[in-house]
Amino acid sequence: MSASFEPARRPFVLAGLCALLGLVFIFGGARLVALGGSSYFLVLGLALLATGVLTWIRHPAAAWLFAATTLCTLVWAITESGFDAWALLPRVVPLATLGLWFALPGVQRALATGRRPAGAMYANVRRWLGPSLFLAAVLLIVTAYARGSFVPVTARRAHAASAVERNGEWPAFGNTVAGDRFAAGNSIKPANAGQLELAWSYRTGDKPLPTDQPWALQTFQSTPIHVGDSLYVCTPHNVVIALDADTGKERWRYDPDVNTHGVPHLACRGVAYVAGTGSGAVCDERLLMGTVDDRLLAIDRGTGQPCEDFGAHGVVDLTEGIGLTPPGYHYTTSPPTIVAGVAVVGSFVLDNQSNDEAPGVVRAFDVRTGELRWAWDVVSPTGRSTLAPGESYPRNTPNAWSVFSADPELGLVYLPTGNTPPDFYGALRRPEQNRYSSSIVALDVQTGDVRWNFQTVHVDVWDFDIGSQPVLTDFKTDTGTVPALIAPTKRGEIFVLDRRNGTPLAEVIEKPVPQNPVSGEKLSPTQPYSIGMPSFAPHDLSEARMWGATPLDMLWCRIQFRSHRYEGQFTPLTTEGTFVYPSSFGAIDWGSVSVDPERRLMIVNSTSMPYIDTLIPREHADAERIVAYDPSAKESPALLSSRFAQAGTPFAVETLPFLSPIGFPCHQPPWGELSAVDLDTRKVIWRRPLGTTRDNAPLGIPFPMGVFNIGGSVTTRGGVAFIGATIDAYLRAFDVETGRELWKARLPAGGQSNPMSYVSARTGRQYVVIAAGGHTAMQTKKGDYVLAYALPATHSKVP
Repeated sequence: MSASFEPARRPFVLAGLCALLGLVFIFGGARLVALGGSSYFLVLGLALLATGVLTWIRHPAAAWLFAATTLCTLVWAITESGFDAWALLPRVVPLATLGLWFALPGVQRALATGRRPAGAMYANVRRWLGPSLFLAAVLLIVTAYARGSFVPVTARRAHAASAVERNGEWPAFGNTVAGDRFAAGNSIKPANAGQLELAWSYRTGDKPLPTDQPWALQTFQSTPIHVGDSLYVCTPHNVVIALDADTGKERWRYDPDVNTHGVPHLACRGVAYVAGTGSGAVCDERLLMGTVDDRLLAIDRGTGQPCEDFGAHGVVDLTEGIGLTPPGYHYTTSPPTIVAGVAVVGSFVLDNQSNDEAPGVVRAFDVRTGELRWAWDVVSPTGRSTLAPGESYPRNTPNAWSVFSADPELGLVYLPTGNTPPDFYGALRRPEQNRYSSSIVALDVQTGDVRWNFQTVHVDVWDFDIGSQPVLTDFKTDTGTVPALIAPTKRGEIFVLDRRNGTPLAEVIEKPVPQNPVSGEKLSPTQPYSIGMPSFAPHDLSEARMWGATPLDMLWCRIQFRSHRYEGQFTPLTTEGTFVYPSSFGAIDWGSVSVDPERRLMIVNSTSMPYIDTLIPREHADAERIVAYDPSAKESPALLSSRFAQAGTPFAVETLPFLSPIGFPCHQPPWGELSAVDLDTRKVIWRRPLGTTRDNAPLGIPFPMGVFNIGGSVTTRGGVAFIGATIDAYLRAFDVETGRELWKARLPAGGQSNPMSYVSARTGRQYVVIAAGGHTAMQTKKGDYVLAYALPATHSKVP
């Protein structure tokens, strides 16, 4: 007998692994077939089990059967997912990698033991079969990635003539009350953006989370404003800090010593600036800020001292008229909108606790005296001026928690509204509670009366409220240029409205949506879709779009998908569980979009994460002690477990992200994208994955597959867009015309905030600034950094 066929060890590990995997896939595959799913995994399991048995008895057919299985898997993968590299990766690479085991000399000898030599050609083919299939799988992935990789487009057009009159300051959250996030600086261009460097950094020293509330969330979402030669930023504890715009050196800080008892989410998205009258008096120029303990504060821009002429020694009590409301159930996280001498203020309302929540009232206060000018209580078409003694605003009404926009010439303020509490059950709502929910509502700045409204979701029971600040710009139509409002939504739909009257400027149609909700629920038979603009709603879920790091968790995800109800974006919630996609995080949330009004481009960052929302009958909820949030408790099981009481309704609710058992998303990437839309042609001119898996993948491998993001972008006159937002800690710069990535900087903490850009009046240097503080729900690193980037000083110039 030849030495090549001497007795060899039985490859029991390989045989056992194949057989074990086969049994798992047979069991899971059978379950999937029973649910109406693909039969591939069942067939795969049978093939692997047979391979394991053949390997155990050392039969040469084992290698051939495994090779045939791998080859069939390649064909199945391409048939099901096409040439998408990220879709192919978990389908073909793990199996092809296992095939390399059959090429090991020991396995080769074992499978040939006691058999007649088959000749050199047969032996060589069998020896190289596994490596060849592995190489074929790798080449398939590489080819698919090359085909699908983003290629920067050719520059769309030359720089347009200047159409926007503004200086280098950034005096409001979105730069102006129009909210377009367009910076006047043009020193930073695509040609030199790669030279950006850290100009200065500052740490706020903000307090840690309260020790008695370990369940609370704390996020540094502030967008600084720039006025004169200073930046102004607020921390999650509402500490306001003034920084030198060129050095980042602290000039003053004001700590209002907020009471955080019971507050579930500490956040401050920014402060508002009130321009002076030129008197030079103390507090002639002032900053206004809402706080997490429900106050509206006014402080002097120059010194940070309270403005004594505003309210009671610089404070307006926002709890007046709110009624009996526990701490943490009602407060303000977004900056007031300053227009026509008033500060328009909305509120965060802790939702899903009951159907008797705090009022969602929106109020306007005199920026000088703090006197209430009007209040709009969200169920009435008209505003009101005062409350009778002991009177409260109507309870359980939609709120407006995000940032507003305004048109001073039209005398209108535009509110993105929430939905009526609780989010996920609406049968008990009165008609007036649904009238203005999940809408853009235009209020008269002088009276608070509704001038028009446009509803983006009818009878919202999916938490598709509008988190994005509306963006005001001009829009070309067949009849000429019209003053427009762009309304990005959590759904991913972009509605464009005439901001004078709310008429859609891009076609909107009503489409039928799924029905048959739980008993008692009454849903709208149709929902509005903006077919005249590109949609950034993620692809509908399907079994073929289920994903995983391996075929095992892909199979688990497929079984879960088939086990829950899903008929598209507006699938009614059930007691068995429903996929809500996009989820309450939204495709586009409070980061909104940015608009370059000169190049006529809109920059959109979008994200996708399905949730499984399950209604829990009240008797089961009571038995499981799913109770409303108690601000006096040391722990909050409802908040920690994503199970909410919805007291007063027939159902509690559980809402969980759709992840595999090992924590990977169950749906196919990309999970985050950045896009540019030509506002004149209404077409997407480029679209690319945004972010990598560096801070989340094993070994920190930075797969550029597009990741989850919260936060927005800024565009600049120089033709560069900047964005943080992603779960990998980077600030990135992109060419707005081509989509090419120009530069990125590693951040010391998560950048889940909106960056801004300004030009120093002293030096002419253009800066890009971002608050890097992380986000608890996104599981990014926490911090308290304010970071400014600029070109080297020798490259700066006055634009």
